[in-house]
Amino acid sequence: MTDTNVTKARLVIVGGGPAGMAAAIAAYDAGVTDVLLLERGNALGGILLQCIHNGFGLHRFGEELSGPEYAARYEAEVKKRNIPFLTDTMVLSVDPDRTVTAMNSTHGVFSVKADAVVLAMGCRERSRGALSIPGKRPAGIYTAGTAQRYVNVQGYLPGKEVVILGSGDIGLIMARRMTLEGAHVKAVCELMPYSGGLNRNIVQCLKDFDIPLMLSHTVSKIHGDTRLTGVSIAEVDEKLRVKPETEQYIPCDTLLLSCGLLPENELTKEAGIPLDAITGGATVNEHRETLTEGIFACGNVLHVHDLVDFVSEEAELAGKSAADYILRGARKAASPITVKPAGKVRYTVPQRIDGEGEDVRLFFRVGAIVDNAVLTVKQGDTLLATKKKRRMTPGEMESFVLPAAKLAGVSGELTVCVESEGK
Repeated sequence: MTDTNVTKARLVIVGGGPAGMAAAIAAYDAGVTDVLLLERGNALGGILLQCIHNGFGLHRFGEELSGPEYAARYEAEVKKRNIPFLTDTMVLSVDPDRTVTAMNSTHGVFSVKADAVVLAMGCRERSRGALSIPGKRPAGIYTAGTAQRYVNVQGYLPGKEVVILGSGDIGLIMARRMTLEGAHVKAVCELMPYSGGLNRNIVQCLKDFDIPLMLSHTVSKIHGDTRLTGVSIAEVDEKLRVKPETEQYIPCDTLLLSCGLLPENELTKEAGIPLDAITGGATVNEHRETLTEGIFACGNVLHVHDLVDFVSEEAELAGKSAADYILRGARKAASPITVKPAGKVRYTVPQRIDGEGEDVRLFFRVGAIVDNAVLTVKQGDTLLATKKKRRMTPGEMESFVLPAAKLAGVSGELTVCVESEGK
């Protein structure tokens, strides 16, 4: 914790993970040096501190780093600029007038009236309660992230005979991690007919260790009273319904859940900021400003990213935009462009473009594997951009740039569509 005036700051950033730190650094470098960074954990870095595997930083630093190494690079830059930060600090509310109320053991409950706020709270895992798996509540059931913290930070091995439900990146990485620690990972079950993780993680974490990936399978029942003794798994049909005749029992003492991530948006909702129904994050423009003036959002609290490098890139944009808002005032267009997903596209970020003569990078995810994919961007029947790619998958975020020249004179609604070529 650093000494700072906790009742005043031009810019308050909620969250001291990779997004919050990158936003703070970018805002400082853009000319707003009165920044306050608030983090509920006992150190800056967020979830990266428990991600001891490598693979971080290839885009940002041109080398492979572990999660703590990546976080340390940004923490060093925060400290080099003497940007004030408070750890062990829980933010209680963010008001539409940009008043942030928080508490910690040193200052008690305090409020900061800011000129702008950046939301960078990250995301959380879906729990067993959100999955409604039949069975009692025995010990031995963890989210993959909780197990990761036990193993990597606290030095505990949660169990020896393991089944993993869900093939998101955390689940894939924990399949390898548990194996390296001496556990036997019997299977990774995935409800969908495709994995939700990066292909490199499927190869490096499952195939390299001969761990079976069972697609179109789910855990249909949990067995055990005080301690997990096993799970029943079964195939699902095209409507994701369990096929009872395929059910089989797997004895195990540990079940790890890797069934998706949810943006941590309780503060956003309480502030009355509209959320996107698909991403679970705020609706934003190309500057990552929400529909509430002066409040920006970035990183996994906005939409779940596959690489932390992209989190940092987006957070830099949000930090610069917040600084620009503080120094120059609001820049929202009188008639913004609405961006709508179509075809196989699940969502886009941003969801609106205020259009100020700048190139705009649009990010999107598809909702299913698309081979020979063709991306089209249209205003009505007018084609503005197109792009082809051999394969697009739900586990990898896609992006493309709309040049300012293409956006000149555009108003109303754009549709971003992906279909297989020939359809």
